[in-house]
Amino acid sequence: MRNVAVSGLPGKMATLLAETIETDERFQLLALGLTGPDMGDLKSVQIGNRQIRICPPDERQEFLKYVLRTEEEELYSPVLIADFTHPNAVIENATFYAEHELPFVMGTTGGDRALLNQIVEQSRISAVIAPNMAAQVVALQAAIEYMAATFPDAFSGFNMEVTESHQQGKVDTSGTAKALITQFAKLGIPFDVNDVRMIREPTRQTAMGIAKEHLGGHGWHKYRLTLPDGTMAFEFVHNISGRSPYVTGTMKALTFLAKQVEDQVRGKAFSMIDVLKAG
Repeated sequence: MRNVAVSGLPGKMATLLAETIETDERFQLLALGLTGPDMGDLKSVQIGNRQIRICPPDERQEFLKYVLRTEEEELYSPVLIADFTHPNAVIENATFYAEHELPFVMGTTGGDRALLNQIVEQSRISAVIAPNMAAQVVALQAAIEYMAATFPDAFSGFNMEVTESHQQGKVDTSGTAKALITQFAKLGIPFDVNDVRMIREPTRQTAMGIAKEHLGGHGWHKYRLTLPDGTMAFEFVHNISGRSPYVTGTMKALTFLAKQVEDQVRGKAFSMIDVLKAG
């Protein structure tokens, strides 16, 4: 059984993931998790029948002491971290995990992704880093990446519109959209990520067809490719309502990362495509 600590509690995605880990016999949810600053008087969150204490940045040394004790009790089995925090915390958190040899799954988007990979590659740990944890969306990304590598500039001359809708609390542009825009550029469609239409207003989202119960957690994307004269058009659409597909993918990533730890793979930043290829 592998110990897992969740970073980002009491956020909705982090909480849902913690609840899933708590009921999964392959993993043991650590009694301490990590959170951001400004939590006020909140010291713990209810996960199942347990209270999980959350440590803000200024209490991380206490978290480390607990991790070391846990690893001793589990015959030095490394604790895995599952991170769903804030885009502004990505680099700081990854640096902390690398310095203290805590293998991690980074589901949080944002931050300097090249630097994030570099931090892992220069460390003694491995990590799974992905802008999207939903396996089927990742498979679509891989297919478009293959198309871009095999048929470069196949869509040269096309224009593109990108629309993405997420819950109101998501402050950054979708990491999945950014990744796909990079591949579409290789297909001959240059696109400025600043031109992505980010929809965060609930009234607009319900008008799009998003159910009210999913306004607080969803990811709807559309990439529309058209020739200027209107003679050809293509659309790539992937809509996720709710957070469960991301949790399922994160559990696969944790299982994959645990295997890399067992095999003593170090300094390697894996993607969700690597996770899917491993089966």
